[in-house]
Amino acid sequence: MGGMGRFDWTYDEVVLAADLVARNDWGGLRAYNPKVMDLSSLLRSASIHANEGRPENFRSVSSVQRKTFDIATQHPGYHGRPTRGGSHESRVVTEFIEEPERMSALARTIRAQLQAADSLEAVDEPDLEALSAHEGRVLAATHLRRERDPRLRQAKLDAVVAQGLAISCEVCGFDFADRYGGLGDGYIEVHHVLPLHASGPVITRLRDLALLCSNCHRMIHRARPWLTPGELRRVLDRSDIGNPGQARHDRRHG
Repeated sequence: MGGMGRFDWTYDEVVLAADLVARNDWGGLRAYNPKVMDLSSLLRSASIHANEGRPENFRSVSSVQRKTFDIATQHPGYHGRPTRGGSHESRVVTEFIEEPERMSALARTIRAQLQAADSLEAVDEPDLEALSAHEGRVLAATHLRRERDPRLRQAKLDAVVAQGLAISCEVCGFDFADRYGGLGDGYIEVHHVLPLHASGPVITRLRDLALLCSNCHRMIHRARPWLTPGELRRVLDRSDIGNPGQARHDRRHG
């Protein structure tokens, strides 16, 4: 229901509830169902919402039951009048119908991250909302934290240097040291190629990481679904971005 304000169900929570409904042949589940009890316990212990100010019935078995029926009424096969529910149910139901395997895997990964109990550590990132639109806030925050792990970053840089390669963007070739001298020496952003919704909570390997300049990193995360470095390189090769001055000249005098 939408009356809880800051405690409204998030996309991630609805995905978990919808997974139960999908596995129940798109029927709602009662409060006494062990799966409802389990989800209630998980959401009450999770850090998705602040503990302060939570109502007494926050994600109770009754509220989880109600949410599963809200979701069930959004399915095209439901012939009654849909309940009001919240803002995510329709989208999530559509995604489960169109991509059942991906959404089931997404639910498993969200659950695993919540059970890990550290996935919602605060992340200071202006693009977090854009990332959340792709895979939910739980996994977006975890993804960013994984990319910023200083041990992984240094290991990736050491591996690149050991191969005699420059610390430069794997897409456009931008080298911060070449452009900014000592200030840019050793600087680059590290991107995890596979988002968590695709890879699941796996151990990160160096080959899963790519070195990117800030612009290419933003462009990869801007696409839905995210582009791979190779795909963004092909976009760059087909565009005028490599030489905007020449492109403007050609358009004026072509």
